[in-house]
Amino acid sequence: MKTPHLFMRCLTLLSLQPMCVLAEELRVDTLQENALQEVVVTATFRELDILTVPASLTVLDQQIIAERGGEHLQDILNAAPNVNFASGASRGRYLQIRGIGERSQFVDPVNPSVGMLIDDVDVSGMGGAATLFDVQQVEILRGPQGTRFGANALAGMVNIRSNDPTEAFEALVSSGYGSYDSWNMGAVVSGPLAEGLLGRLAVQQKRSDGYIDNDFLGRDNTNNIDELSTRGKLRWLVNEDLSIDLTAFYVDINNGYDAFSLDNTRHTLSDQPGHDRQETTAFALSSTWMGHHAFELKTLVSWSDSNLEYSYDEDWSYSGLCAGTACDGWEYSSTDHYRRDRDASRVEMRFTSTEAGQLMGHTDWVAGVYFDQKDEDLKRTFFDWALYSPAEFDSRYETENLAFYGQLSTLLSERLTLTLGGRWERFEADYKDNRAVKASPDDDLWGGQISLEYSLDHNTLVYGLVSRGYKAGSVNGEAVGRAASNGFTPSVISFLNERLEFDTETLLNYELGLKGRYFDDTVQLRVAAFFMDRDDMQLKGWYNEGPTFVDYIDNAASGENIGLELEALWQLNPQLELFLNIAWLDTEIENFTVKGASGLLDKSGREQAHAPNYQFNIGGRFDFGDGFYARLEAEGKDAFYFSDSHDQQSDSYELFNASFGYQSLHWDITLWARNLTDEDYATRGFYFGNDPRTFFADEEYVQYGEPRVVGANATYRF
Repeated sequence: MKTPHLFMRCLTLLSLQPMCVLAEELRVDTLQENALQEVVVTATFRELDILTVPASLTVLDQQIIAERGGEHLQDILNAAPNVNFASGASRGRYLQIRGIGERSQFVDPVNPSVGMLIDDVDVSGMGGAATLFDVQQVEILRGPQGTRFGANALAGMVNIRSNDPTEAFEALVSSGYGSYDSWNMGAVVSGPLAEGLLGRLAVQQKRSDGYIDNDFLGRDNTNNIDELSTRGKLRWLVNEDLSIDLTAFYVDINNGYDAFSLDNTRHTLSDQPGHDRQETTAFALSSTWMGHHAFELKTLVSWSDSNLEYSYDEDWSYSGLCAGTACDGWEYSSTDHYRRDRDASRVEMRFTSTEAGQLMGHTDWVAGVYFDQKDEDLKRTFFDWALYSPAEFDSRYETENLAFYGQLSTLLSERLTLTLGGRWERFEADYKDNRAVKASPDDDLWGGQISLEYSLDHNTLVYGLVSRGYKAGSVNGEAVGRAASNGFTPSVISFLNERLEFDTETLLNYELGLKGRYFDDTVQLRVAAFFMDRDDMQLKGWYNEGPTFVDYIDNAASGENIGLELEALWQLNPQLELFLNIAWLDTEIENFTVKGASGLLDKSGREQAHAPNYQFNIGGRFDFGDGFYARLEAEGKDAFYFSDSHDQQSDSYELFNASFGYQSLHWDITLWARNLTDEDYATRGFYFGNDPRTFFADEEYVQYGEPRVVGANATYRF
């Protein structure tokens, strides 16, 4: 009796085996289909999976750029936690990470807190060049990058990588149209040029009327966008051991700048609208040699020449504004115009160990030398109200940085890794201007990091990090010279003379983090908690005396930045992807005073500028099949102070963005919208008197961010 039962059971199992195998194969295929793709970071010494880097960073790829309708860096920044920007120009030129960064530059030289590289070319402080056509990804590193990048990366670094030449021929054309008569056209061609030689060329033209209406001139294009970006790449595969890459790009920006309103609206009254122009030509030549068994040698030479022009209508209005009213005769008319010529060159040589070159068989190492030189000439034309006559100001600022750096990463056990990195940098500068002010600040700078990372399992990494960053000091040459020549009171002159040079700022960052993949790689999670201790923090102060004001940089004794960042991505099923990026930040200024008309004003204990307490970006992407998809997201920020020298704040806000698209072998079509509810939100603010209708009483003035914009982009791939 048992034999037939046993026979039937065996027969059943044998008949079901193919079905079981098929089910298992389907299960594996489904998991693979659901699995999130690996994200590779290029801004580190080695190209690494983002989940294996013991530091906080965000990578925004081509998909995010396209689906947000991103044409410039400012269009995508809110997708990253604890990143903010100030519209001190036609684009978001000035960046803040974790509450640290500049918000404007008028006269005196500024060393950026947030560095920016475009294809290995340093464009720090020139965010207008950050166009996104044919960009592979944008990497945002949060926290000091003292070992890797040095003096221009106190708060972090933005690394923009364009697409590389391809081994197979490919070409595309793209075009788009959107709100405010915005349009763009671009083309890319890539592929082999000869045996071992690859090339890529990308060109795009972007134009827009802008979203500011000038009611006095009756124009809707005084804040226009006119941007041409051209990029070429060559890759020469010399032999198995040597490859050489040449990158060249040209950016021609001829944007209007008419963004100041006496009425705090998107309607201006300027009779002489300004402009925001940048023309940058840049080259980067790099080589990678792998001819030695113990190390890889990377060399880099880059050069850039940038001509920048920035001007605005200083009175924000027109002659006759007060005609026939009580303020008749109070109005004034003036423009302010800045022309900068900035040349920069960099040479770097870096040795990176191979597996065969590890010390003691378990320690990777990096060693490098770096040299950087920058020259900046400024010519300012303006109306000097203290002297009541047109005036010119000329200055020249030259800097040299020589650095040596190294890093060791050693396996203490199968799961525990210790990394030690350090950088010593010699900084020298020379400043002179036509007011006979001269200064030569210099300093020996050092930064680095210590990190300990532990793999809980093959999916989870926890790490502890201590890193030190630095930002070189500089000069307040224009402020000192102007106060003396304009006859400021002796106390003010003495106050500014004491601040001709300001000191280097340093930052210690303490960080704990967790990164992991879960549920068969369908969930990615990155969490970081940090405490940042700022010493001799550089803050901008303002002093007003009658119709004349000066701005200067001063050192506060210290500051604290504490925060939490969470980034999560969940591939719920093959159709639905959910994402969540949130950040919390608490900041404080310690021992900082500014010079006011009534005396010194103590700002100690106050939050730092452009440091919202919270930020978020949450949403999802649904794949309908057959190439159709939709994306919906919400982003927002808490209120933040506009400046460290006054107490005006923005309002908190929430924005909603959406896109609908189609993708196929040849076509990419995207319908997108940002700020669907047309929210008014401020990105920059001032507090002083500039309205003759109120007899120049001090009041708040703000600049608004982007209103509701919609558009469509189409790309055809050959």
